[in-house]
Amino acid sequence: MQKDLIRLTALGAVTGLLAGMVVLAFRWVIEASQRAFLPDGQLGNYEALPAWAILALPIGGGLLLGLVFERLPAHLRSVGIVHALQQLRHTGRPKLPFGNAVVQFFGGCFAIVCGHSVDREGPGVHLGAATGTWVGVRSDDADTYTLTVCGAAAGIAAAFNTPLAGILFVIEVLGVRYRVDRFIPVMTASVIGAIVSQVTYGATPTFTLASDLQMASLEEILLMGLLGLVTGLVAVAFIVLTERTWERAGHLRPTFAFGLAGLVTGLIGLLVPQVLGIGYDTLNNILNNHLGLALLAALVVGKVVATGVAIGLRVPGGLIGPSLVIGGALGGVAGILVQSLSIPTGGEAFYAAVGMAAMMSAVLRAPLAALIALLELTSNPSVLFPGMVAIVFADVLVRQVLGRESIFEHVRRLAEVVPGERVEAPPEESSDQSSR
Repeated sequence: MQKDLIRLTALGAVTGLLAGMVVLAFRWVIEASQRAFLPDGQLGNYEALPAWAILALPIGGGLLLGLVFERLPAHLRSVGIVHALQQLRHTGRPKLPFGNAVVQFFGGCFAIVCGHSVDREGPGVHLGAATGTWVGVRSDDADTYTLTVCGAAAGIAAAFNTPLAGILFVIEVLGVRYRVDRFIPVMTASVIGAIVSQVTYGATPTFTLASDLQMASLEEILLMGLLGLVTGLVAVAFIVLTERTWERAGHLRPTFAFGLAGLVTGLIGLLVPQVLGIGYDTLNNILNNHLGLALLAALVVGKVVATGVAIGLRVPGGLIGPSLVIGGALGGVAGILVQSLSIPTGGEAFYAAVGMAAMMSAVLRAPLAALIALLELTSNPSVLFPGMVAIVFADVLVRQVLGRESIFEHVRRLAEVVPGERVEAPPEESSDQSSR
């Protein structure tokens, strides 16, 4: 038994290394492409493009990507976190085919570079999980399941340089039951994934901050609760828009669906060009107090609509990054507004950071992962207490309005099932993975 754990941990380390390399290769292709054509070679600098390019880029990219997808077999179009969830939920050996991973890699890169409001983290989970499945090709079903989870955790860890959040992500979002003999390899993979990220991009936090993040007075606890409630309401709108779009547009051909997503993104981009792409450059500006109230408010609305429509129309990207941008912009709005109060308050960056965590928690239904991600992304423990307050209010509100099921679980039930492949297990099997 001990030898089995050592062997599985070693395979987990290999999975973490390979998954981290794949995820960072995915990121490199995106960044190299953006530097090649965006003004000044600046990542995410879509706002510097002329108006015609802001409109034409996502539309043209969506149409071209849709034409490619229409020529693919239906089963190869299944990508992202939903695809990984499908495989982790059904009984037997997880199967994340190489072909789907290739489609995710190049389709996700192309969609992001063309300005669609999706992220690289959702694809990273798929690519990492597929890597784990490949490493476990000669293992039994239970070990392959564990290595698939290892890859997903390493994908998140490498994408954000957040090893602990990667572990909590697979527990809360992917619904993996905690078990010591399983999570020793998962922890190993997540740490290795983060090391790969640090070797490539350095050990500094993902986002740079202009000021300390901390409450200025105890009265702000009430403001944190209020921020959580408002964030929860925005998260409800975002989730409902995404799910309703997926439900009503599931029959559309990829060319029309992706082109429509590009049209919506381009039209919004004419007014708020910062909505194009993932938006991490914009989020850094928010965390350094560089955006005004009107732009922040417009960014919240624009990013909610552009991302909700893109994900609902099945553009091959993720929603974790946009949810952080939405939460950061919403927190920035709150930070500016509270400056007029007669009590000492933290700055805009403080509220933006808390808003990021609250939105991530509310959208993913992952409060612990969001809280730890906040700590690891900012490298500032002062945000933990106010972050907990906002996360509790946001998460409770969303659960009361929409129930316990996450957006990924709901979409998984709506997604097409590969003909002949059993994706859903009976409730007692899908909720208890301890037998794997």
